[in-house]
Amino acid sequence: MTSLTGSGLLDLYTDLHRHPELGYAEHRTAGIVAEALRGLGFEVHEGIGGTGVVGVLTRGAGPRVLLRADMDGLPVTERTDLHYASTDSTTVDGVESGVMHACGHDVHVTCLLGACARLAERRDDWHGTLIACFQPAEELGSGARAMLADGLFDRIGGPPDVVLGQHVMPLPVGSVNLTPGTAMAAADSLRVVLHGRGGHGSSPEATVDPVVLAAAVVMRLQGVVAREVGATESAVVTVGSLRAGTQANIIPDRAELLVNVRSFTEDVRARVLAAIRRIVEAECAASGAPQAPEIEPIATFSAMVNDPDASARTRTVLERVLEGHRQVIEAAGGAPTVVSLPPVAGSEDVGELATAAGVPLVYWNLGGWDPAPFAGFDLSAAAGMGSLPAGVAPNHSPFFAPVPQPTLDLGVELLVAAATDRLR
Repeated sequence: MTSLTGSGLLDLYTDLHRHPELGYAEHRTAGIVAEALRGLGFEVHEGIGGTGVVGVLTRGAGPRVLLRADMDGLPVTERTDLHYASTDSTTVDGVESGVMHACGHDVHVTCLLGACARLAERRDDWHGTLIACFQPAEELGSGARAMLADGLFDRIGGPPDVVLGQHVMPLPVGSVNLTPGTAMAAADSLRVVLHGRGGHGSSPEATVDPVVLAAAVVMRLQGVVAREVGATESAVVTVGSLRAGTQANIIPDRAELLVNVRSFTEDVRARVLAAIRRIVEAECAASGAPQAPEIEPIATFSAMVNDPDASARTRTVLERVLEGHRQVIEAAGGAPTVVSLPPVAGSEDVGELATAAGVPLVYWNLGGWDPAPFAGFDLSAAAGMGSLPAGVAPNHSPFFAPVPQPTLDLGVELLVAAATDRLR
């Protein structure tokens, strides 16, 4: 088994980055994880929820602590020019694309395996049960639910007492964000199919043009947040894909939209989703569409909520870890920092694990970016990925490229300390 410290940890990370896999197709990654866990003496459970892997290590009686990492990549063509950049490709819904770890799940898997190695070596430092959960399909919003539906807790001897985890973000190395309470938005993705009547491009009067209909829907949806969500409320509506037609002189008979909604309260969520349906149906009626539209939910995330008391306890632990590594962090140009930023509109399904178990969740953001672009930047005032300094790529960007070290070592230390704090 490859060493899970130092250069071995870096080798693992670069290998995972070169070979990303989409949700429920993480077979190679899952195999690497399972082999590593067995080598560390964990009881290993494979194929949970499709490709999920869970390792269990028990050291006497005590708390049950679950550490979670997600494994899937994204259909994004990498443009980082890294020597370990992914060159893999895929086809999603008929569209060819590269595959990339554009959200840092390769960092998450590497750090959790490194933490498992450290905790396996230091068994005299803790008591209880360590549960290392490697989850598929986070980007699809269904991986955690799939593992739960497949009997996750029954397979591993019961639910945990707490769920812990971290997500690498474009924040400077040495910084951590831990937001108590609602930390990430709920998300709903919809597939909307608009039906028209196709024909020759020279005779639009003989057709019902779904391209014009789609354009009207896209523009009208931009008014939902501006005119139906209050100034003290928050939501985002994005049309991420519009597909129709094959040729300039052919009016097609259908158009497809992929729509994404972010919200922080159930009231706003319900109002926005109802407005989308109302607008789509009304625009179809106004265009004389021959058939009602199809509106299909394709992914759903609940809002991610960190337990306030558990977060306060873990924050103290994280601060202590960063301070203890001040010299390494400063050598990289950073400073040990823990902040509590406002909730972000990104989404995560890790909360499903804690909710199903009825236990606290603590999930923090690990800074993984070169600190240089952040010079003079007020990190505590950051309002999301739209407020990053120039040149800093957000998650899901083809240019997303965390600095491997000391990010990996710090990520391992933070997980080890947070888990050990609970396993005493």
